[in-house]
Parts: sequence; C-alpha cells; structure tokens
Amino acid sequence: MKSIRNYLFTGAAILSLFFVVSLGLGIGIQTIDFMTSPRAHLEKISKIFTEMQPVKSVRAGALTDYGENKLVDALLRAQAIGTPATWYIALFTDTCTDAGPGTEVSTSGTAYGRQAVTAALVNWAGTQSAGSTTASSGTGGTTSNNNVIAWSASTAAWGNIQSVGWMDASSAGNRWICINLTSALNVSGAGFTVSFAAGQLTFQIDN
Repeated sequence: MKSIRNYLFTGAAILSLFFVVSLGLGIGIQTIDFMTSPRAHLEKISKIFTEMQPVKSVRAGALTDYGENKLVDALLRAQAIGTPATWYIALFTDTCTDAGPGTEVSTSGTAYGRQAVTAALVNWAGTQSAGSTTASSGTGGTTSNNNVIAWSASTAAWGNIQSVGWMDASSAGNRWICINLTSALNVSGAGFTVSFAAGQLTFQIDN
C-alpha cells in the first residue's frame, strides 16, 4: 500500500484520476481530483476498498406464483400466456418471495428506472449455451442475458439491493421471475452504476 501511495503522490500535481471500483454486479464510479488534498483522497480510496464487498454472482431465478399460474394455464388449459414483448428488469431491496411484489428501489430523486429488454432470440440465450441466438435445443432449461444490462448512475442512495425481477410493465405490472443475489449490493449514494454483464442473469425452468 505504501508503494501505491508514493506512486499516486508523484502524479498528484498533474493528474485528475477517474477512480472506478468494480463490484462484479455493478460499478461505483467516483471522480477524484488529486490536484487538491491528495492524502485525503487516498484515504477515501482506502476506505472504499475496505468497506465495499463485490457481488460475485447471482443465483438461478425462479418463477413467481404469477409466472407459474400463467405457464400452467398456457401449457395445460389452453389459455393465452400473454408474455410481454418487452421485459422490464427491476431491482429490489428485499429477497424474492413467490407471492409478493417486492420492495423496489425508489424512483423519486434517485435516477432509478426499470431497464427494458426486448423478448427476442438475440437478447436471451437459448438453453444450449450462453450467448446463443437460435431457438433453444439444450437439456438444462437455462437461459441468460446476451447483452449487458445497465442502469443510469444513481443520484441518491438506492438502498441494499438483494434481488432482481422480470416485470411485464415499465412501472407497476406483474413480476414473473425473481433472482436473489448471492451477496447484496449497497448503493449507498450518488455515483454508482449498476450493471449485469452478459450471461450474469441466469434463469432456469426446473426440469
């Protein structure tokens, strides 16, 4: 750590550093200007590394009661399933339950909003492999996102994010699928950008 500090002090007079903390699930981005109070900023960096824990992965998701009922009616009872043309991916500060709608991150003054992902072969992998864009032909019943899904940078705290849901509307609506994070992500203030890498959101239909 001493050698890192010495290196940063050497460049302090000429550099403004954009410091990016990778969180696995998301990225917290803060602008740090070393032209003023370099030691204070280095202490801030040390604090970030000490307190922030990376979110390493997400658990396989499950259908909610709503999703299960729609699937049963479509497969066995000749009812239209009515899946949306666009899924809206939402973040929740509580863990998944089959019945409940969950406690979603507030949209008031936070810059949070659900992320729209079109239901299409190019956006969700076939069951044969991650990243595939053809009709499913695999044996594991698993799909995942083919592209990065990212939210706008937070402008205020979003809270402790614990789960992710597939919704059928840009607001309100129904949650069909829910995934619990293996480790919660604490978006504690402004300047955090939450994102899922391609293949990170995994959903499996039990088989």
